Amino acid sequence: MSRTSATLLALLAVLLALSLSQEADSAAVPSSKGSAKDPQGPMKRIFMKEADASNFFRKRSRRGAKSQDEINAEQRQILAADERKREFHEEKRNEFENYAEEENDEQDERTRESTEQWREFHYDGMHPPQEYNRHST
Repeated sequence: MSRTSATLLALLAVLLALSLSQEADSAAVPSSKGSAKDPQGPMKRIFMKEADASNFFRKRSRRGAKSQDEINAEQRQILAADERKREFHEEKRNEFENYAEEENDEQDERTRESTEQWREFHYDGMHPPQEYNRHST
């Protein structure tokens, strides 16, 4: 019980120290307000005024119309994803076809071997061997 209370007291002390610290208030944004209001150079293209930003988000609400460039970009992404899916399924189909062909070849070979063994076992030496399961022309 004393361990829990000591841990709680230590956490409370750390929280109090952080809340009273001035560095915690100004760690994210520098205190000079002049440079934040009027950016210069390439920063001017990145940041926009608050009114422009709110208008941007108001224009692009959930039901807002998309520009043709956005529609084209989304369509290209969809087509690329469809192409990747098609290639993946084609590759899987080819792998399965190769596997099935190998299995059929092995089965044919086992059948041929067992047929040959059956012929050898049943051949009596008196008559010419019969070709079983084969059509002669």
